[in-house]
Amino acid sequence: MVATREFDAIVLGAGPAGEVAAGRLSEGGLDVAVVERELIGGECSYYACMPSKALLRPGELLGEVRRVGGLVGGAIDPGAALARRDEVIHDLDDGSMLPWLEERGIALYRGAGRLAGERRVQVGDDELLARRAVIVATGTQAALPPLEGLAEAEPWTNREGTTAGEVPASLIVLGGGPVGCELAQAWRTLGADVDLVELADRVLASEEPFASAQVAAGLRERGVRVHTGAEPQRVERRGETAALVLADGEIEAEQILVAAGRRPRTEHLGLETVGLAPGGWIEVDDALRVPGREWLYAIGDVNHRALLTHAGKYQARIAADVILGKDVRATADLDGPPRVTFTDPEVAAVGLTLDAARERGIDARAVDVATSGNAGSSFYGRGAEGTSRLVIDEGRGVIVGATFVGFQTGELLHAATVAITAEVPLERLRHAIAPFPTRNEVWLYLLEEYGL
Repeated sequence: MVATREFDAIVLGAGPAGEVAAGRLSEGGLDVAVVERELIGGECSYYACMPSKALLRPGELLGEVRRVGGLVGGAIDPGAALARRDEVIHDLDDGSMLPWLEERGIALYRGAGRLAGERRVQVGDDELLARRAVIVATGTQAALPPLEGLAEAEPWTNREGTTAGEVPASLIVLGGGPVGCELAQAWRTLGADVDLVELADRVLASEEPFASAQVAAGLRERGVRVHTGAEPQRVERRGETAALVLADGEIEAEQILVAAGRRPRTEHLGLETVGLAPGGWIEVDDALRVPGREWLYAIGDVNHRALLTHAGKYQARIAADVILGKDVRATADLDGPPRVTFTDPEVAAVGLTLDAARERGIDARAVDVATSGNAGSSFYGRGAEGTSRLVIDEGRGVIVGATFVGFQTGELLHAATVAITAEVPLERLRHAIAPFPTRNEVWLYLLEEYGL
């Protein structure tokens, strides 16, 4: 027997974006249901952002200890590092997330939810009816490139790559984007023999070229063999190992990890019941609403605007406010939202690269300084070099892009995000005094390099 219940809003997916939307709607006085087929907290909490940072942290700290001097000893215990990772992801148990939903009166339906017509969601034998809105926040999953033999080799994706219980003896990482670079560094510092293979001519191909070069150098210093401009032909499983055959040779390892893109989780979502094609990205407007369907919203990775957890949470706040009757639109998640690759050196960037700005017809100028070229950086040890860049729109006198490469540069990024989002004129920005001795003095040197 089908049980029907009505809610003001129904959220499909309880990852970071879905959680934020549900919480904001509930706090706004609406009756809300959340549908989740796996773990409350989503991919980021259990299989991506959180466990990968836990795996990277020991090596990052050890590297800093060795740079600073005055400290003796230090080694990584892989077993303890993996145990700490398990603590961070709560041993893949989402029980600690339930009180948050209960305190807000949000109804939780566990199961594979799918649209069943306008404003309707089916979850097993339950039919849910939305009086105001349905929000799709089902996210993405790893995409396997159409490489002969790859699927048969049963490669790791980000899920296995962040939750494996043992360190592999050897590992091939296929893909040199943020996920590939981070996991290559993490498993290498934990003891694996690692090859990183990237089809493009550089890792982190969407970032500034100097960032790519400095991250590649950092990986190589740790013993990762970085292969760029590599052309994979096929994969062959050979008993306990797998071989990646390239145009100019082959690499063999115990395991292959694929970090070569994402695809939306929309195949079995019932999109066809509301006139949309299943399996693809869900197009939305700046209100995060699906055009022609005033009740249907899509937030987070599934709409392909920006595949970043914090961008999804931003979209969730916008969508919730629109549903609550506020006149607001998403404006900051398309043109280079803030992003950090947590390698060592770290890459923190926001807005446009120099090339991207010029491709848009902006009269752009870049100013570069050494990230470690100030007194505050002295305390972070020798060998923590990197480059910091501002991309400036000369016509308007504002910053349109910023990249910081170095040790823990993610903590320098928000000032740039504020300056770009608020379009702060450089003539005003010069009066923002950076405290001494902190690494934030990099801002002073950047503006002096520009001529202010």
